[in-house]
Amino acid sequence: MPKGTPLTGVDLVLADLDGVLYQGQRPIPHAVESVRKAGKGAQVGYITNNASRTPASVAEQITQLGLPATADDVVTSPQAALRVLSRLVPAGSLVLVVGGPGLSSEVERAGFRITRVADDSPDAVIQGFSPEVGWSDLAQASFALQRRPEIPWVATNTDWSIPVEGGVAPGNGALVSAVHLAVGRLATFAGKPEKEIFDVALERFGPIGDALMIGDRLDTDILGANRAGIRSALVLTGIDTPKTLLASEESQRPTYVLEDLRDLHKPYPEIIRSEDSDGVLTVEVGRAVVRRKGHVIRVARPGRKIDLIRAGATIIHDSGLKIFGLDVDPQIYS
Repeated sequence: MPKGTPLTGVDLVLADLDGVLYQGQRPIPHAVESVRKAGKGAQVGYITNNASRTPASVAEQITQLGLPATADDVVTSPQAALRVLSRLVPAGSLVLVVGGPGLSSEVERAGFRITRVADDSPDAVIQGFSPEVGWSDLAQASFALQRRPEIPWVATNTDWSIPVEGGVAPGNGALVSAVHLAVGRLATFAGKPEKEIFDVALERFGPIGDALMIGDRLDTDILGANRAGIRSALVLTGIDTPKTLLASEESQRPTYVLEDLRDLHKPYPEIIRSEDSDGVLTVEVGRAVVRRKGHVIRVARPGRKIDLIRAGATIIHDSGLKIFGLDVDPQIYS
């Protein structure tokens, strides 16, 4: 584990938006001031799977929150998807677009023609999230893919859900799944957790030394960062919770776990492991102490809640056992 704060040695901070910086139009407590402070020592870029808006409109919202941002500071899943599509069909091809302005503007910028109906016999289908996407849009994509099964189908991302002001709503993954069930084939994805979107970001902001990805989702932000070979921080202000962290697969485990973004600037506690003569394993993080004997995991001393979560995650992940095979003290995740 790197010493110091999560930002020690970091040249580039890549921050997710929904669930990290804001939820809907509402800023997440402590996020803006923490990112502004991070920007004093590192370059800050924003990387989002939300395909419904243009980079300029995203940058405008970030600016309204009090952070400096331009369209070039925002990397979107449509930008990654168009890099994929451009390798599959030539410029000038007719593309059926399922999505909003954030996607259609990138399709046009890449030199493709746009249609919204299958009867035009498109050369490819590209699909991204927009609140306006409805059944008829999904049906047109399905018809096009059935009539010409050989054409590419590129989707911006696989997020099953998206955090908004009213709660958690279905995301692009749910809409892509609807088309998948209709046509019986899989899309090619470009956004997080795919490496493509991280390649776009690292090329745009590089050359850099060390980068840190901050996200609220294990299956996109953290998995994607791990695939890209950069450090990651899971912040518990969005989709994923202590319980899902404890149950996470090895490929989705973050370098750091943060209660909120203020933890970016705090020394990250050392994780101390030990084992006694009776085979009892102990993990200490700060003042939090968790012990495991066989499949039973108990809290010996709770300490700070975030340190207890860190200790619990460590002792569970170290065990190599599936979460359903362990008896875990509810204090750790409740």
